[in-house]
Amino acid sequence: MLKILKTLQLQKNQLIKDVKNVKMRENFKGKPQINTNKCTNCNMCSSICPTGAISGQKIDLGKCIFCLECQRICPNSAINYTTNNKMGATNREDLITDGKLDPIKVKEEIQKTFGHSLKLRQVSAGGCNSCEMELNATSNANFDIGRFGIEFVASPRHADGIVITGPITKNMKEALEKTYQAVPDPKIIILVGACAISGGIYQNSTEIDRTFLEKHKVDLYIPGCPAHPLVIINAIIDFIGK
Repeated sequence: MLKILKTLQLQKNQLIKDVKNVKMRENFKGKPQINTNKCTNCNMCSSICPTGAISGQKIDLGKCIFCLECQRICPNSAINYTTNNKMGATNREDLITDGKLDPIKVKEEIQKTFGHSLKLRQVSAGGCNSCEMELNATSNANFDIGRFGIEFVASPRHADGIVITGPITKNMKEALEKTYQAVPDPKIIILVGACAISGGIYQNSTEIDRTFLEKHKVDLYIPGCPAHPLVIINAIIDFIGK
């Protein structure tokens, strides 16, 4: 008992109480901004981007893997990755930005149906396990996503929607479809990470099959490579109007 008390005194309360307004560490790289006054359209950033996320003076956060090569190579320091962790979007086109992201649009039917309780089934559709680990971290003592009524469940039959990570490989195509069909209506789809949103660095691979996303409507996009727990939590609680 004494050992436990000493540990508690040493570690103190690690819970992040205010996830919406928490100040991120300086080494956290969140929402990028492009200073259009400094940008000369030299295209050095777009030529070095491994996923083709940069076009003109805008960055596609659905493709960006946050490697920071564009920031490093820019001769005019026009690109800056900020510590802003608000990067979720309900529309795919809203992820293509110069840094001015539109806020997540809260829909009345979503808030009414899932605002008090949201159960999610996570599906790793060929992911590298990075986004999966960050999703696991959302439930730990630091972030505690459960306090907002959001939980990850083992069975899709107990879920209100699915969270997809990974580029969706051919081998996972059928399993993903069956999982989605097992979720009772009404249900939602959330994509987490660059791989899930655009295919990421695997977007041109012959081993991925993303026809699932052509058949079903995506409700929430959460960018990152991997997505940070606070990016995930803020996007979901904003989405359900918490």
